Amino acid sequence: MSGVVSISYPTLVSSPLSLRTSIEQAFGSHPQALGIILVKDLPSIYKSYRETLLKFGYKYARLPEDVKERYTDSDSSYSFGWSHGKEIMNGKPDTLKASYYANPVVDVPNVSSTLREQHREYYRGNIWPDAKEKGIEGFECAFKDLGRFIFQVGCELAAACEPFVSKHLSDTSFSLAELIGRSQTTKARLLHYFPPGPGDGKGGEDEPIDSWCGFHLDNSLLTGLCAAMFLREKEDGQPSVVPSPSPESGLYIRTRGGELTKVSIPDDCLAFQTGEALELVTGGRLRATPHCVRVGGSSERISRETFALFMQPDTDQKVSATETFGQFTKRILEKHYGKSSM
Repeated sequence: MSGVVSISYPTLVSSPLSLRTSIEQAFGSHPQALGIILVKDLPSIYKSYRETLLKFGYKYARLPEDVKERYTDSDSSYSFGWSHGKEIMNGKPDTLKASYYANPVVDVPNVSSTLREQHREYYRGNIWPDAKEKGIEGFECAFKDLGRFIFQVGCELAAACEPFVSKHLSDTSFSLAELIGRSQTTKARLLHYFPPGPGDGKGGEDEPIDSWCGFHLDNSLLTGLCAAMFLREKEDGQPSVVPSPSPESGLYIRTRGGELTKVSIPDDCLAFQTGEALELVTGGRLRATPHCVRVGGSSERISRETFALFMQPDTDQKVSATETFGQFTKRILEKHYGKSSM
């Protein structure tokens, strides 16, 4: 994990402008920059929020198929509720992971009916499991607790980034913090990576580096990430937290110079990485962070749970001379889900 810049949350709150050098080192364009930063010394409640929600990800994935499918939404290109096997990754349906999508900040975005229909992937509104759905009671509350916590930290980080980011913006009429803070498009993704089957995680040189999740860029301005949690089912059916099944397993990032680096996020930290919307609004001067997830060599039946919060502008925000964020999103969704879902 050498080269990963970390900052202290109390300093982020009390003296954000003092972090400019650290932020530039993390998000800059020099060859060693990873495009990711760690925030440590978080309030103690974060540990509980993370553990509670990530275990819900495991529990949801083990529900009967008919129950899981009850909370899917094809009209939003599966951008709300449960999604499994719908996304195209590395040229084929991605069945190695499943997701639950929601906006933890606002349940029903305050936009016109026309805009809601045009951009169902952001404005359609949240789909939550029934409060009494057996085995996942409390799911909605846990999702919102963690999502809103990360959103608050992300907004504080965006404000601290302003002196660095502002000099790269193509349009200086807005700030990064404003784009994120006023947005109705915030989206969170609870991720469950299924235990690898035969041939999914051979390990060693024969295993693709992106065997659990293909190389990609996030659509966002900034993405907040939790440390992954690895779970094994106990005899009583409940999940037990276990160490990573392999030293090769986990998140990999390409530096600005193209070097592949494994990044480990400590359990008590948050990570934030740059997305493609930030690359676009800065005319390519601040680049998005290419990343993937590797299974690693292991035959154990262990799942990987994590959570990502995508902080991004509203759909009518221009991100380039020819494209709004909404148009950009449509283009990316078509690539991963096909025209039939648009």
